[in-house]
Amino acid sequence: MEEVIELSAITKEAIEWQRRAEEAGVNLRSCYQCGKCTAGCPAAFAMDYGPRQIARFLQLGLWQQALSARSIWLCAACETCSTRCPRQVNPARMMDWLRVEAARRGMVKEPHVKLFNDSFLQLVERYGRVHELELIVRFNVRSGQFFKDARMGPELFKRRKLHFLPRRVKGLPVLRRIFVHSRKAGGEGD
Repeated sequence: MEEVIELSAITKEAIEWQRRAEEAGVNLRSCYQCGKCTAGCPAAFAMDYGPRQIARFLQLGLWQQALSARSIWLCAACETCSTRCPRQVNPARMMDWLRVEAARRGMVKEPHVKLFNDSFLQLVERYGRVHELELIVRFNVRSGQFFKDARMGPELFKRRKLHFLPRRVKGLPVLRRIFVHSRKAGGEGD
C-alpha cells in the first residue's frame, strides 16, 4: 500500500509564493543561489538581505521575512541584478513586486522611500515626466523635512537643473491611460 505524504505548510506556502512570483514575471524556480545578483548590487551594502537571500526566502515560503526586509525598499531598481543573473530569475522585478505586496499589507519598512516613489509617480502621471522642484517640495513637506537640502536650491537654479514651471510631454492622455490600466490590473501607482 502506498503511503501518502502531505506537503508541509511551509512547502505549500512556498509553492503558492512561487506561483505568484511567476505571475509577476519572476522565475524563482530557476534560482540556484549563485549570488551574482547580490555581488553586483550597488545598494547591497545598505541592505539587511541581498537579492539572493530574498529569493531564497520566497523559495522556502518565508514570505513574511521577504516582505518585512528593508532591502526591498532600498533596491535602486537599476536592474544590475537581473542583467547579471545567468538563469533569468529577474531579481529586480522580484524586489518591485515585493514592494507592491508589502505596501498592500501595510508593511512599509522605509516610509520615506515609499513617499518619494509615490510622489515621483504622481508627477509622472500629471506631466509625463518629473518636475524636480515640485518633487522636492512635495517630498520635503510630506516627510516633515521642510528645509532638507534647501541650501542646494540656488545653485541648482543657477545651473538650470531646476525649473519653476513643469514641462509636459506630448501624448499625455496615452500615458494617463497606462496609469489607469495599471491600477485596474492591481499595480501600485495609486
